[in-house]
Amino acid sequence: METSNKVTVETTVQAPVEKVWEYWTEPTHIKKWNSASDDWHTPIAENDLRAGGKFLSRMEAKDGSFGFDFGGTYDEVKLHEVIAYTLGDGRKVNITFKGQDNKTEVIETFDAETTNPVEFQQQGWQAILDNFKKYAEQTTI
Repeated sequence: METSNKVTVETTVQAPVEKVWEYWTEPTHIKKWNSASDDWHTPIAENDLRAGGKFLSRMEAKDGSFGFDFGGTYDEVKLHEVIAYTLGDGRKVNITFKGQDNKTEVIETFDAETTNPVEFQQQGWQAILDNFKKYAEQTTI
């Protein structure tokens, strides 16, 4: 079974990179956008944004039927440019932020896990990224 499948999702947010970065990394904001659909939510988010720091998001179905912890350790953090981390199961994730004028391209590349089909994982991660875009564009500080 292939374990090194890299999957990329991306979006362009109509907001400056400083705002995108803050909304992506602050737990108060993470709780508001970190879900793939309206029947899920993130009631707990913790983030120690530095190389060697840890993060955790508790993702749950709103009806309480299922939930899981999504977390890991940061490998690299470059303000307004790059966040790279290793998940608890050893998979790697790399996120780049490319700001230009009043828009920011967010590109996320992750190692696919072997339990679910790659297409399913890509759709889920893209849905979360799309939810982030919507939140960041519609919310003001």
